[in-house]
Amino acid sequence: MTTLFTNVTALLMDEGFTTLRNGFVAVDGTDISYVGTERPAGDFDQTIDCTGKVMMPGFVNCHTHIPMTLMRGYGGGHDLQSWLSDFIFPAEDKWDDRSLAAATGLGLAEMIASGVTCIADMYMRTRIIAQQILNAGISANLSVGAVYFGDPADFSPDKCSDCTNHHTLFQQWHSAGNGQIVADASIHAEYTSCAPVWEWVAGFAKEHHLGMHVHISETEKEHTQCLDKYGLTPIQLLDRYGVWDTRAIAAHCLYTTPEDWAIMAQRGVSCVHNPYSNLKLGSGIAPIPAMAKAGVNIALGTDGVSSHNSIDMFADMKLAAVLHNGVSRDPMAMTARQALEMATVNGARALGRNTGRIAAGCTADLVLVDFDAPNLIPCHDEAENLVFSAHGSNVWMNMARGKVIYQNGTFLTLDLEKIKAEVKQYALPLIFH
Repeated sequence: MTTLFTNVTALLMDEGFTTLRNGFVAVDGTDISYVGTERPAGDFDQTIDCTGKVMMPGFVNCHTHIPMTLMRGYGGGHDLQSWLSDFIFPAEDKWDDRSLAAATGLGLAEMIASGVTCIADMYMRTRIIAQQILNAGISANLSVGAVYFGDPADFSPDKCSDCTNHHTLFQQWHSAGNGQIVADASIHAEYTSCAPVWEWVAGFAKEHHLGMHVHISETEKEHTQCLDKYGLTPIQLLDRYGVWDTRAIAAHCLYTTPEDWAIMAQRGVSCVHNPYSNLKLGSGIAPIPAMAKAGVNIALGTDGVSSHNSIDMFADMKLAAVLHNGVSRDPMAMTARQALEMATVNGARALGRNTGRIAAGCTADLVLVDFDAPNLIPCHDEAENLVFSAHGSNVWMNMARGKVIYQNGTFLTLDLEKIKAEVKQYALPLIFH
């Protein structure tokens, strides 16, 4: 399938932060084949006129728990540990495959309609999530966050179900859909596991050349208890066990230290900033500008809908910018360009994906935003409008891996009415009644 976009205004997200005007973007199969101001030669299967639209790379949401869409607003007004123990974990115990599939479909619809083309998701029953993602058309780095509360002396991979789940995810789904799905190794968090688990997961990642996904220093309590117990921060502790000896993403990082940042920069560990979730749960504010200055790659994530209430990357991108500008009392602490980089090219780097930019050879993950919407008029600067004015509802088209999967309010790979019926008639009654 070939596609030609005409009359293109596009933020290319290259190093020069170029805005292409009156241009053309061509797509051949899953990749971008041409970007420029001259019409490329040849015929195309479809042509899309971008007049009144602005093109940007699709969002890379680097930390999600998709099925938690069913817990939108559930248990609000509690601290993280109470919220998890009293509300979330009991609800999760009721999942079955059908309800989880419905919840995943709902989450994917919300993401696709708001411009997401690639995610990193950590959750259970990953095979169900993987199949839904293959059908939907976006790309995903999937992982099972390893959890183990038993005696470390009794640990063995055979006794830990999440070790088995790692094997299953890798064997059945790694590189599925010609690379659409990538299996990553994952430790849920330092405080939900122990040293033998860290060693095993690190070894599994090394053996199979996989990335790593871990919750890190999300709350002050988590961070200080690790210091009290081991005399090391979570970043430093897991470094001792080889967890960071691969491409890795560390979600949250609110209480990380300059010493942690040095390790992250040296090891190539990306921080995934989740500002909305962290603020809603009262967890705190990650020191993102300082981490970036220390050389840490900063990506952006929404976290689960249970703690964010939506999966709108425009909301997190805007919040990340205004939050750090306000906290530091510096309007240049987080610029529109930096916020866009976090949500696109930095996320692609964190996940090892050839996306996040509009350039020949990159994966054709492209979004068109309707700049004729009232909230985007006038436009003096496209980046300013995208970061500070746009909403997910302004997305007019979503192309993932060279295929248009959403256009002008219509889902082309999902049956939204069927998904909503499954959620309302089956999944919600099962989990909450």
